[in-house]
Amino acid sequence: MLPGKKIDASFVLQALQRRIWLVLIPPAIALFAALLYSSSLPDLYQSEMLIAVDPQRVPDVIVRSPHRPYSPRMPDSQRKAVHEGALHAAGIPALVLAAGYFGLGALAAGHGLSFTGTLLSTVLIWALPGQLILVEMHTLGAPFFAVLFTVMFSGARFLPMTVVLMPLLREAKNRPIHLYIAAHFIAMTGWAWSMARFPAMPPERRLGYFFGFTSTLLVSAAASTALGFIAGDLLPPLAKLAFVFMSPMYFLLLLAGTSNDGLSRLALLFGAIAGPAIHLLAPQWSVLAGGLAGGTLAYALQRAWRKRHD
Repeated sequence: MLPGKKIDASFVLQALQRRIWLVLIPPAIALFAALLYSSSLPDLYQSEMLIAVDPQRVPDVIVRSPHRPYSPRMPDSQRKAVHEGALHAAGIPALVLAAGYFGLGALAAGHGLSFTGTLLSTVLIWALPGQLILVEMHTLGAPFFAVLFTVMFSGARFLPMTVVLMPLLREAKNRPIHLYIAAHFIAMTGWAWSMARFPAMPPERRLGYFFGFTSTLLVSAAASTALGFIAGDLLPPLAKLAFVFMSPMYFLLLLAGTSNDGLSRLALLFGAIAGPAIHLLAPQWSVLAGGLAGGTLAYALQRAWRKRHD
């Protein structure tokens, strides 16, 4: 017992509330490291199959197989693809995004945004950088249309991502409305994950897999946004920023792990160098200009190398 103080349940709860970030951060870091290590391990699968073939005994001249009537239900292959995508997203991708959006919810609560507006920003904007811009400009008291157009322009990076991904989704001849819905679900993690796995996946399974993967991420992010908003007062400002920073770090590791050619690795390396350098001169243009400079320089060097060795 401390001199002059009585230790009871309320004292312990108050101490935990003041130091809650010391309780949450170390396990979160350990879990993040363990998940990253487990994702680098090779996938091992085991399956068994028993096929019974019963040959047709009635000649086709007598009995013909009738055409199956149209069924509005999703084919079994699509349902299995949706389930597979949801299972793959429920691991590291969903946990890392949950940490980032937990920090976003805590930041939004601390800067005076409403619970409903914060939750809708995750569902409708579905882009963590754009949502951080929304929180910052709201805090500065910017006009509504200034916030609107700034957040819209921050999503311009999704245009080339959509242009690259849509041909892989259209190979299955899906309805246009399905592709328009899929475009809304495109985000950094889902795009990088899909681009790494779609070339080896049958075309008819890609859209279902994409919907299963990205919808699981969106549900996880929305739930974490709400939880972070409610529990935001328990975290200090530095811990809130640490949670938000986990998402772009995971995306960087994901890109580095799925870069199978020299051009992609060079672009990541040059972008990592150019981004901080440009930030010293023009912070507001560092991300866009750094990515453009890194990719352009990597392409120019690879093209010059090919010309020299061809």
